[in-house]
Amino acid sequence: MLTLKLINEQTERVIKGLEKKHFSDAQKAIDNVLATDKKRREAQTKLDQCLAESKQLAAQIGALMKQGKKDEAESIKAQVASLKNQTKELQDIMDEAQRQVNEQLCAIPNIPYDIVPEGTGAEDNLVVKTGGMETELPKNALPHWELAKKYNLIDFDLGVKITGAGFPVYRGKGARLQRALINFFLDEARKSGYEEIMPPTVVNQASGYGTGQLPDKEGQMYHCNVDDFYLIPTAEVPVTNIYRDVILNEKDLPIKNCAYTECFRREAGSYGKDVRGLNRLHEFSKVELVRIDTPEHSDESHKEMLAHVEGLLQKLELPYRILRLCGGDMSFTAAICYDFEVYSEAQKRWLEVSSVSNFDTYQANRLKCRYRRTEDKKTELCHTLNGSALALPRIVAAIMENNQTPEGIRVPKCLVPYCGFEMLDDKPF
Repeated sequence: MLTLKLINEQTERVIKGLEKKHFSDAQKAIDNVLATDKKRREAQTKLDQCLAESKQLAAQIGALMKQGKKDEAESIKAQVASLKNQTKELQDIMDEAQRQVNEQLCAIPNIPYDIVPEGTGAEDNLVVKTGGMETELPKNALPHWELAKKYNLIDFDLGVKITGAGFPVYRGKGARLQRALINFFLDEARKSGYEEIMPPTVVNQASGYGTGQLPDKEGQMYHCNVDDFYLIPTAEVPVTNIYRDVILNEKDLPIKNCAYTECFRREAGSYGKDVRGLNRLHEFSKVELVRIDTPEHSDESHKEMLAHVEGLLQKLELPYRILRLCGGDMSFTAAICYDFEVYSEAQKRWLEVSSVSNFDTYQANRLKCRYRRTEDKKTELCHTLNGSALALPRIVAAIMENNQTPEGIRVPKCLVPYCGFEMLDDKPF
């Protein structure tokens, strides 16, 4: 969440940033936070005065008793008792104001960086780069859901039987392609200096709060009511929460972690969109990158993450583009975000496969993730970053559609050592 220091010192910048994100009633929200914080600070000042006065009076009582001035001592005792009641009332006022401040701050999104373009939705995102070669497909080219059926790679109907729509069953060479992609992505991350993490795929409420999924996205998450656990929508949640309530040393930054997990999203409100095949699932595999860094170096870390994801798409020989998201299309927690999309030749549409974001101090403030500076030993909030590297469903869809031939589906060269075969076809696995 935004810090009170930032809101107090750069009020106009914060309001303009929230308006850029199309956050309704930005002025009112910030005015409410400042008013509630003022109430808290006033209560704190009075509380400190009461405590100081009580301390002074308490010291007088002992001296008066030694002097035999019992009546005067009893009078001061009454004053101390009154101050004690005032102290409790002020503490209650201060605690309630602090609770309200935290609640108000949680409802306010992060503010975007200056280079984030203005806009309300996807149509206003800025294409900053394109790459890869477009493929000429046969005239009878098929979408991936028909290819999956033709070569017995993915069974969507069986997934509906076992669980429901959005939970496909991969089989044979389709399952091996999934495993190949996961291992390829993890190996590439390791080569780039990321430590692999294997985290839980369910988290508690504190973890969801720490990375900003709660209370913003509870409608998108699967909730285990009995235990009050949440199935993770991305490995960002458990991996970033490793550093909740932690003070790191500057010399150990940046921290670079990667993790493969299954991800679960209810996709509430997505009905009516193109949900065929692998385009929109409730469960999917993903390799995630997470970085913890200093404010001075986080921009460089972001650029390195973008280069890493672009390198994966180049090795997979897929046509892609990189978009800088506009203010109205960014997530609640991001300060800047770039989306990667691959082109599906058979569907004639772009498919999002990764979002790479810098959250500035927004998540770190919720997480209480700090670092101790080497020079002066002062502690400051870290910057957190993450990105998909990569999400599998739409990558699989693009590989299948863009590489289809009359003989089968050609496997990208970088994956052949992982798959053990060069073609996805109907031959025995």
